[in-house]
Amino acid sequence: MVLRAGQPVRVEFTKWDGREHWAYDGRYLGSDEHGDWIGHPAGTLMARPGRSFVDTSTWLTLMPTDGKPWLVTFNAPGHRLRIYIDLTTVPTWQDTVLRTIDMDLDVVVPRDGRDPFIDDEDEFAEHRELFGYPPDVVTLTEQAAKELLAAVIGEEPPFDQTADRWFDRLAELRP
Repeated sequence: MVLRAGQPVRVEFTKWDGREHWAYDGRYLGSDEHGDWIGHPAGTLMARPGRSFVDTSTWLTLMPTDGKPWLVTFNAPGHRLRIYIDLTTVPTWQDTVLRTIDMDLDVVVPRDGRDPFIDDEDEFAEHRELFGYPPDVVTLTEQAAKELLAAVIGEEPPFDQTADRWFDRLAELRP
């Protein structure tokens, strides 16, 4: 299936053992050299078993199309985090649903002047044992986190101002 700009899509995360995790809807915005971009306007429902909320800010999801094991959230100005990167299995499209497995390790870029950092290392270690992550998956996830941290610190594209034009595209699509 070929996705078209403005088309409704869904993002679904699971845990390694198959349990449902976060799920939310968005609109496909297009793709560039960094991957596929999805827009989520303020008012989007985010839900996982046991918790849900309506997000009051606008954000973008970037799925790298080069087989990298992560998804990036770029938050609009005003949100406390500028960038939040979920380390995952390699995300895949299944029709209009973007699916991936959350590996419980994240790279976070705050807006308050604090340095970017790798988050949830304790959760990753705990789940690595609990779920029995294979050694090659552990190595790939840890290496990707280090590379992503360096990229956000260096403000390498797409972690520079690349997302701005995609926020503009989302604004153009909104009714």
